[in-house]
Amino acid sequence: MRALVTGGAGFIGSNLVDALIERGDSVEIVDNLSSGKRENVSARARLHVLDIREPLDGLFAELRPDVCFHLAAQADVRVSIERPDYDAEVNVVGTVRVLEAARAAGSRVVFASTGGAIYGECDEPATETDERRPLAPYGAAKLAGEEYLLTYQRLYGMNNVVLRFGNVFGPRQDPHGEAGVVAIFLGRLRDGETCRIFGDGTQERDYVYVGDVVRAALAAVEVAGGVFNVGTGRATSVLELYELCRRVAGSEAAAELAPARPGELQRSVLDIGKAEDELGWRPQTGLEEGLRHTWNWIRA
Repeated sequence: MRALVTGGAGFIGSNLVDALIERGDSVEIVDNLSSGKRENVSARARLHVLDIREPLDGLFAELRPDVCFHLAAQADVRVSIERPDYDAEVNVVGTVRVLEAARAAGSRVVFASTGGAIYGECDEPATETDERRPLAPYGAAKLAGEEYLLTYQRLYGMNNVVLRFGNVFGPRQDPHGEAGVVAIFLGRLRDGETCRIFGDGTQERDYVYVGDVVRAALAAVEVAGGVFNVGTGRATSVLELYELCRRVAGSEAAAELAPARPGELQRSVLDIGKAEDELGWRPQTGLEEGLRHTWNWIRA
């Protein structure tokens, strides 16, 4: 398979690139390196340093990928609140540019979306047909990107796939900048710094290991379109997560509480029944096991 991965120098993207190469696929990467890193890029993949807000038609016409895995994004909820116009430029306009280039080249698109930021508060595990109630511009922009993918599917028959990720964690997640809470906690524990928990720590998330997310992305290539949740179906509080992080790091350090941040959900967990039934996928890595893999990478 000829694959193109936008955001392929980033956390999830580079893990996906490695898996594609391992199974013998030809891989090209588009990344502007704003958060991705050259050192994440396999020597067996080719990097094109481009921004998805730029026209991509020429590159797609040259490469003719069978599949474009579209992972490039502005992924920080706080940035989306402070700069919603910039967030929309990357996550909406950028996605449309990718879609237009893929359509013209005869490629299909597998889109990395978000579960928590799209569904809003979840009393029960959210299914793909539940109401979407974003609480931040990031979720609204990702939802708009989804609708463009599905519109292009109806209009052009592109067989695009939307994957709504839970809270992804694992090796190569940067403990600085736009990092997720797992990388932040483990990075601070490694450096002997105090960890902060925003709010009272009872807020719950669905933490899914990056290796499982990569397997879901590969499985998505085998289906003719659709929207799928990619999580674990299990909710873990931030307090519980911190205790597990302390355990794998062998630390007794206490965390400090800080004021809750605007736009943050109290509970987000995904129902993964559809992915199990139609993709033949389910997570294989437990939370503590995934945390140990991540800790071993962070302290290396």
